[in-house]
Amino acid sequence: MIRQLLITSLLGSALLATPSAAAPAKAEATEVLRRGQVRPLPGHLDGRLMVNDNNPEVVSENGILLSTFPGQGRPVPDAHLDVALNGDFELFSHHVYAGAKGAPESTLWLGVILGNRSDQEVTVRVPSGASWLSQPGAPFLPLPPRLEHDGVSVYSGPGSRAAGDLLAGAPRPELIPEQITLAPGEEQVLLTLPLPVKGLDPLLNGRTLQLRLRSDGPVSMATVGFINDQQPPDATLLELLDGGLSEKEHKASPKGAPGPIIYSRVSGVQQGSRWSTQLSDPGSAVLALGEEPISWPIASLQRGRLGTGQVQSAPLKAYYPGTAWEAHGNYGVEYDLKLPLKNSGQQRRQYDLRLESPLKRDRPQGGLRFLQPATGPIWFRGTVEVRGSDDSPGRRYLHLVLRKGDQGQSLGHVTLQPGEQRNVRVRLLVPADITPVQVLTVVPMKQSES
Repeated sequence: MIRQLLITSLLGSALLATPSAAAPAKAEATEVLRRGQVRPLPGHLDGRLMVNDNNPEVVSENGILLSTFPGQGRPVPDAHLDVALNGDFELFSHHVYAGAKGAPESTLWLGVILGNRSDQEVTVRVPSGASWLSQPGAPFLPLPPRLEHDGVSVYSGPGSRAAGDLLAGAPRPELIPEQITLAPGEEQVLLTLPLPVKGLDPLLNGRTLQLRLRSDGPVSMATVGFINDQQPPDATLLELLDGGLSEKEHKASPKGAPGPIIYSRVSGVQQGSRWSTQLSDPGSAVLALGEEPISWPIASLQRGRLGTGQVQSAPLKAYYPGTAWEAHGNYGVEYDLKLPLKNSGQQRRQYDLRLESPLKRDRPQGGLRFLQPATGPIWFRGTVEVRGSDDSPGRRYLHLVLRKGDQGQSLGHVTLQPGEQRNVRVRLLVPADITPVQVLTVVPMKQSES
């Protein structure tokens, strides 16, 4: 059934691309305010370090993309951030390749390098990881707004597929090694991945890579890019550590700058890869539901706090000049949200749990603003895991496609008798290429006559 839906979606996109004089004009969108509570998300990010490698997004030359190696003694010291990684840490990497001058159909090779910072042997394990190319592994399929699936079968784009694989605990791909052992002071290439464009029209391909690693000693990590028809030997990639940075392309607005904000992308080491919390009332073990919606932002950021005053962007321990600061969308971060729902009324009530993409606002508005109809650009595409709804008390996976100002897609209904309590859980990994902010909302549904 899922395969048929994907094929139908592809055929539908081809039909939609065909010009037609009889095509109806798009309805003009109207901005609407839905009243309700918008609360800060309780809790905080953990302290786990994540190497966030997303600037430049489009790689056009050889060089270091990001390095946490020490710069001292290197020909270009400023190309290195000098951050030790130890214990549990992660890598999030997302890049695009569109060919190179003089070699338009060449391949970009993404190398991940580890270096032992100690005088003892160090082993780095890779408990889990995922990586996909947009072509051919994870194309941007024109999917319906909501599809239930097994956790790994439905996706649109490499960010959507990689995040879904990690969320569902899919087996680690063979191209990602289980572990690597480094002698004292040794540098090794952990893996080399291609971004080919030959035969594509247009010449454009993207790759999302996310690794969860565990080291028993301090190490450095670097990602490097090398453009060539054939896979380069490890020695060639290691030599890039003595060169300079591949040119960055996005520059964020300086912190506190007036005027329109440029959010940009991140090239640095952030502190925090998971946000695990319980969405209960302050000072209470339960969330008492009443007659109005309650919403919490996910990946809120500067000038997109939805009136909560809360910036969730992971703080940066080290970063290159011009990168985002508190204005990035927490790509690759896992949100694990538990909702101890309780019907505080005197009659049976039904609630709808939704993920939504309201218009980005900063000040309190007495609710959230949406567009009707929401037919603009896509702001979110990815899989959400839900447990405890009426639809299924066990684990359930839903792939959602939300547009700008979208009032959301249902994650499931919850029916509660007076005073009844039920625990619901929602998990997601923020996929690459979404536009924050999203919100998780509990919406009271119209009461049944029965």
